[in-house]
Amino acid sequence: MEQFLTFGIVGLSTAAVYAVVGSGLVLTYVTTGVFNFAHGAAGMLAAFAYWQLTEGWGWPVPVALAVVLLVLAPAFGAAVERFLLRPVQDLGEAERLVMTVALLSGLIAAARWVWDPNVARPLPTFFADRRPFHVGPATVTWHQALTMLVAVAAAAVLWFLLNRTRTGAEMRATVDDRALVRLNGGDPARAGRAAWVLGTQLAAIGGILIAPTVALDAAQLSLLIVSAYTAAVFGRLRSLPLTFAGAVVVGCLESYLTGYLPQNAFLPGLRLAAPALLLFAALLVFPHRRLRGRDRRLARVPLPTMRGTAVFAAATVLLGVVLASVLDVPDLVAVAPVFSLGVVALSYVPLAGYAGQISLCQLSVAGIGAVVWAHLGADGSPWALAAAVAVSAVAGALIAVPALRLSGVYLALGTAAFAVVLDRWIFTLPTFEVLGVRIALFEQGSVEVAGPSLLGRALDGEAELTVFAAACLALASLGVAALRRGRFGRRLIALRDSEAAYATLGGNLLFARVAVFALAAGIAGLGGALYGMQQRSITPEQFNLVAGLPLFLVAVVGGLGAVGNGLFAGTALVAPNALLGLAPWVQNLVALLPGLAGMGLGHNPDGIVPRFRTRWETLTADRTVLPALLCTLAVAWVLRLAGVINGWTLFGGALIVALLFRALASARAAREADVPVEWWGVRRAWRPEDGEVLARGVARG
Repeated sequence: MEQFLTFGIVGLSTAAVYAVVGSGLVLTYVTTGVFNFAHGAAGMLAAFAYWQLTEGWGWPVPVALAVVLLVLAPAFGAAVERFLLRPVQDLGEAERLVMTVALLSGLIAAARWVWDPNVARPLPTFFADRRPFHVGPATVTWHQALTMLVAVAAAAVLWFLLNRTRTGAEMRATVDDRALVRLNGGDPARAGRAAWVLGTQLAAIGGILIAPTVALDAAQLSLLIVSAYTAAVFGRLRSLPLTFAGAVVVGCLESYLTGYLPQNAFLPGLRLAAPALLLFAALLVFPHRRLRGRDRRLARVPLPTMRGTAVFAAATVLLGVVLASVLDVPDLVAVAPVFSLGVVALSYVPLAGYAGQISLCQLSVAGIGAVVWAHLGADGSPWALAAAVAVSAVAGALIAVPALRLSGVYLALGTAAFAVVLDRWIFTLPTFEVLGVRIALFEQGSVEVAGPSLLGRALDGEAELTVFAAACLALASLGVAALRRGRFGRRLIALRDSEAAYATLGGNLLFARVAVFALAAGIAGLGGALYGMQQRSITPEQFNLVAGLPLFLVAVVGGLGAVGNGLFAGTALVAPNALLGLAPWVQNLVALLPGLAGMGLGHNPDGIVPRFRTRWETLTADRTVLPALLCTLAVAWVLRLAGVINGWTLFGGALIVALLFRALASARAAREADVPVEWWGVRRAWRPEDGEVLARGVARG
């Protein structure tokens, strides 16, 4: 009984932290309609700042607390609201969600930049010099007691603020109708700023309270928010009492699993994954009302031509051949994952771009494909690659079935929980058997991965694997373009536009969602297998939730509806790594770039790929300048093969030349646009569409 009570006290103290952090999540969501995925990262940043002031610089604890909670946290919350969330407030739910995911990724990268993750930073508990006291047979430390008192005080203050003050009423009304708030003399910007400031302060309190009991690690502290997610979902993102009840359930579950879980090789990860499993269960069991502040901003999904996609696919393969022929092996190892990670990023196009389904676990699913290939494809058999795609597709279908009733934020939370369960538990399992079939994953370490064999030839060199991955990306891009032009692609877009209308007109929601999740997971599994081949050895850390966030962000920034987004995302994610060989000091900056790119989404919500295509249309349409550019690039390639120039000179020069030729094509197009109609065919070449333009002009005249 004494042990039971002791673990209960520990669980309640942990629950108090989850309650404080979860109440901040609920506050932000109820008052602004934004679910803040970066809430835990704000608490992490506050914990690091508190350590820096107290342990690093020797400030007194009261002064450090005052600076962090009354100066730094409010300033940070106000800055996030003003410069990141306010520009996307009028956009759709997905854009606001992406902004907070970008902030999460950026804060983790920034914290690792400022505070070396390889250096231990222990924090003492509050009142560590005082002797614990007893509650019956259980021993309670003063830190635990303080944590529980702070949680109760935070609950009382929040309830009074939201239900008994004009500011609270203004904050709650803002998310429902900002225009009506203005008509009644309120200020939505002020209400949003107040919510973000207070929510950030609550996250800071939670981070500082829990930091002494866990390792001061950026990713670990940020992902403690998964437990707070679970508490908030218990409260259905609106009820503070239910949020506190959920926090108690999560905290006590973690504590009792620590004390009573049987000791064997299969269960240690279960305790770490328990909050994510509970989150997934809560999402499925509890009813969810209409999402607060939910609106839809439906962007047009471009319709690619098969001819244009074929040209793009050929260019992708050609790029792979060029990279394989001009780069040395060390440089190729750094750059080659452009194509394999591009395949994983391409999986977002049918899933999120066409069907509107948000997923944060695509890289985790890619890990499944990598593991299947590693174990079945040791001899390079092509059928093992098909098996990797099929097993990944089955995993995607299994995700889709329980997630059928989820959408928006809830679906993002569910897929994030699935990713956490994979990397904290499933990927850590030792080898086991099911019905006599031996199943091996990462075998609690790293797994060696071999290359494929085609027509009796083993593709085990870096150059060969690069060309093979480029060909796979090209074929996958052709398939996604064909999907968009086909009947099923149109059905997916109809599903995205209105699930209710889709079902009313006879569409099968279950089949459509399961099919698109399976398709996207199969594409991701293919990318994971290719990535494993290129890495030669894989570990679970390469496929966890934190590693997948930059890929998700870059894919969203590229434009989820564009078939070319796979190549763009892979290039944007991997190409900066090439700088590490030239300047290793930029490593932290490179890690920060995806988060910064995601934060800039508000300025270009439709994506970079469509904008890029528009800017280069004049060059691709110019039948004089484009051949000249291709000939120039071909000459440069020959010079590199002859050893006259090096690879970096080739790529740098090619970029400069392409920009110059684009400027030339734009100037020619501008001149032709100013040619009077009577000089068409004289001062510029006659175009097939000119006859139709003249006929319409004569008809109007």
